[in-house]
Amino acid sequence: MRKLVVFNNITLDGYFTGPGGDFGWAHAGPPDPEFDAFVAGNASGDGQLLFGRKTYDMMAGYWPTPLAAEQNPTVARGMNEMPKTVFSRTMRDAAWRNTSVAGGDLVDTVRRMKAEEGPDMVLLGSGSIVAQLAPAEAIDEYQVVVNPVALGRGRTMFDGVGGPVRLRLTESRAFPGGKVFLRYAAG
Repeated sequence: MRKLVVFNNITLDGYFTGPGGDFGWAHAGPPDPEFDAFVAGNASGDGQLLFGRKTYDMMAGYWPTPLAAEQNPTVARGMNEMPKTVFSRTMRDAAWRNTSVAGGDLVDTVRRMKAEEGPDMVLLGSGSIVAQLAPAEAIDEYQVVVNPVALGRGRTMFDGVGGPVRLRLTESRAFPGGKVFLRYAAG
């Protein structure tokens, strides 16, 4: 069975987007070659990427561009080559290479995908998708990068979850620039 992992950047006060969906804070701060190497290593792995519509639009607006290839060639190559699925009730076709669109019941679709042969799946961003899959226990692992910034308001990736989501810390790693990576197993 394939594993579903959520990977998100969050602020110290727990937000994964700021007011109005702002995400620029995740790319601020001092240069950190060690963290950059960590991100590049993740992007060069084998896997399938999953997105909600808003995250897909943001990612598809940047990663296939010449600017992304110039600024971050390893990550851009991985993002463009990996198979991707966007969950949307309104979108019919995806312009970004290697992307399919899934509609219908989200939880049933993800459970079916997990039962298929293939690489593990990583859900990026997509708080509304996390909020639907977490209570259904469809997520196997949560990976978060805590950024050394507090926003005071925004949206958490668990907005709308009706009850506790029990997690068990399995890894932590601090980076010189102040970011901290945390890996949690569900359950």
